[in-house]
Amino acid sequence: MEQRLPATELSSPPQGGEGRIPRLLPSSQFVRYLIVGVWNTVFGYLVFAALTWLISRQLSHGYFYAAMLTVLINISAAFFGYKWFVFKTQGNYLREWFRCFMVYGAAALPNLLLLPVVVNALIYVWHVSPGGNANHPAHFQFTAEYMSSTFLTAPYIGGAILTAGTVILSFFGHRHFSFRQPGIGKSESDQTDQQNSAHDWK
Repeated sequence: MEQRLPATELSSPPQGGEGRIPRLLPSSQFVRYLIVGVWNTVFGYLVFAALTWLISRQLSHGYFYAAMLTVLINISAAFFGYKWFVFKTQGNYLREWFRCFMVYGAAALPNLLLLPVVVNALIYVWHVSPGGNANHPAHFQFTAEYMSSTFLTAPYIGGAILTAGTVILSFFGHRHFSFRQPGIGKSESDQTDQQNSAHDWK
């Protein structure tokens, strides 16, 4: 007697690694986030470096004040990139900006607390130049000696180290809080991952 296979088994695709390939690739939303994240990282660090240079002319530990101001400036600049290009939401601007500020604040607070620790570790453990000296020449000079003695110092290196981790941390906060749409279930990328997972188990 001939045995008939269920229709689901007849229509299932060949087993192998092909079904798992989409799961290994980043979602389009995450790729867009990385593009905006690279821009935000570069922009934010340039703002931090410029403010550190300016404030350090007048105050000691100017890098700390620069870090606080950079957070406020970078939030507004990053908000529009996330809203228009990454998450493409239609929500209220002020409400989403406030939630974006909360996410960035949660990510920035540990950085602000860790920044003096990292800077001092660079100075006293790895013997990196402290920089940020109020007696440093006030005029910017386009010379290799001035650039290295100014920007290859502990405050700038410490800021760069802490900036790197903020991009990944803030992605999940923005995705699930800042730009979360009320009344809408899982995002498109979540649904795609779930479909791919179910497809592999067939």
